[in-house]
Amino acid sequence: MSDKIGTSGFSRRQVLIAGAGGVVAASAGMFPRPSFAQDFAGQELNVMIVQPHAVAGEMMAKAFEEATGAKVNVTAVPYDQVQAQATLDVQSGANKFDVLDYWYISVGAMADEGIIEDVTDLIKRDAAEIQPDDFIPSIYDTYTNHAGRRWGLPYDGDTHVLFYNKEIFDRHGLGAPKTWEDYAKTAELITNAESANGIYGAAMLGFKVPVIIGSTFVNRLAGFGGSLLDGNGNPNLLSESAMGAAAAMADVAPHCLPTPLETAFDQALPAFLGGKVAMMEFWTDLGVYAQDAGQSKIVDKWEVVQMPTGYPGQTPLAALNAGFCFSISKGSKKKELAWEFMKWVTSPQYSLELLTTTGSGIDPTRLSGLNSDAYKAFAPKVQKAAKASLSGALAWPTNPESPRMMEALSDQLAAMLAGEKSSEDAMKQTQAAWERLLG
Repeated sequence: MSDKIGTSGFSRRQVLIAGAGGVVAASAGMFPRPSFAQDFAGQELNVMIVQPHAVAGEMMAKAFEEATGAKVNVTAVPYDQVQAQATLDVQSGANKFDVLDYWYISVGAMADEGIIEDVTDLIKRDAAEIQPDDFIPSIYDTYTNHAGRRWGLPYDGDTHVLFYNKEIFDRHGLGAPKTWEDYAKTAELITNAESANGIYGAAMLGFKVPVIIGSTFVNRLAGFGGSLLDGNGNPNLLSESAMGAAAAMADVAPHCLPTPLETAFDQALPAFLGGKVAMMEFWTDLGVYAQDAGQSKIVDKWEVVQMPTGYPGQTPLAALNAGFCFSISKGSKKKELAWEFMKWVTSPQYSLELLTTTGSGIDPTRLSGLNSDAYKAFAPKVQKAAKASLSGALAWPTNPESPRMMEALSDQLAAMLAGEKSSEDAMKQTQAAWERLLG
């Protein structure tokens, strides 16, 4: 992911690590490296990775080279261009890359277009090394399955939780919001009381990119018990849950950090870490940075809970927002080496090393890492929140049309936040667009 998309900064993890002066390893080198690493001295591999994972990519390259002798060249690609660049690389015949990164919602599109290799048989062959049963089921099955086959291995599992500033909440005698209605009332109360001092009740990630504004919507959709598609795979945006989710976004927007449409990662994160925002929905790794005195003014002043629900008494449900896999490029002439790299960097041992390194920006993908004593000691509140949120989380569609569907949703949500249409009209027009895309 690049620093910029359009005119707004975009790289959440680059923003987070900037104040820390780079990567600070909490326990790097303390974990046993995968035992199946082979000698690949003299060989070279080209890996594409999304920009927010550039730091993790360089860590992977260095560690794999030390273990195997293979030189790994990492190219960080802007998030909004990764699918297009991977497709161009293969379809043009350039075939520069051996390993491709993909956001899980694009697995169907990239598989059907012949961009990535089917690795089902390789997983079966190397199951003892990969330990597929150790992947968190809600991540592994969602991220890698398409048409009954598997197309990659997950290395970053992403879901949102709700962070809030205890100091601000205590000033107003508030507790963590249980419902999205509570959330809106809390944001309004704090903003009305403190905006003159530059403090706002919430930061809404509303920048018009699917992983940003789409995540904000799907968080609420999950809270209302809804889904993006119904049980038959048809658009489900006219449901009461979808309508409620869109309305919940529109209701709270006036009481958020100005303005939601211009709020991407590099606006929201400094505001929350600087104590200027009382609440923010975000990926679990934010808790690691909130405790880093080098970049946070809210050390020991924050808390994290599960996402609000649509109605009182509901069980909280998170959404699988973002989430990334490595795949073998269809055009690679080094497929076996690419596969060895993928196995190695997604292994239980190395996944845990990334998970417990400040600045890697990597969230849990494996049960062993999620439940490990090392992760619990490294980020106790984050581990607890991640464990709860990754159980049965709401997934985004992964069909071949999904990337275009999510762009259409983003367009409509942005128009809603701009005041150009009502939340109901935004859902109706998204429904119509999705029906056209799905035929």
